[in-house]
Amino acid sequence: MTAEQKKPVSEMTPQELAEASARAMWNDDSASRRLDMSLDRIAPGEADLSMTITGAMSNGHGNCHGGYMFTLADSAFAFACNSYNHLVVAQHCSITYLIPGRIGDRLTARAREVSRKGRSGIYDIRITNQDGEHVAEFRGHSRMVKGTHLPLDA
Repeated sequence: MTAEQKKPVSEMTPQELAEASARAMWNDDSASRRLDMSLDRIAPGEADLSMTITGAMSNGHGNCHGGYMFTLADSAFAFACNSYNHLVVAQHCSITYLIPGRIGDRLTARAREVSRKGRSGIYDIRITNQDGEHVAEFRGHSRMVKGTHLPLDA
């Protein structure tokens, strides 16, 4: 049990396990933190992250560069599929951009588990802006690897 853990992993509820796994990941996720993302919600198989688009994130058209939207969705995907205290990585991801993200927009990526069987999972991530407009749709395929975020009970 780490200093942050209040109880052994085996005694945690699924929600407590998702929260503890997210805390462990967030501490090592310098990319999400440096882009000023916020982890707004975590639950088993789900995660909501948000980020404000700055001028430094603009492309040659004066809109949000698609790579930043992909990164936001990918971070939400990562937190959702890692919410069970297993190390999980992306195996394949794709994104469809529907409308431009604008400088100053607050984008939210909502990740939801579609399927989790064996070592593989599928997650859909919807990106919306502060007005609720559907900006992009992302699908991620995950693969579980060896290891855990939190030490297993002895």
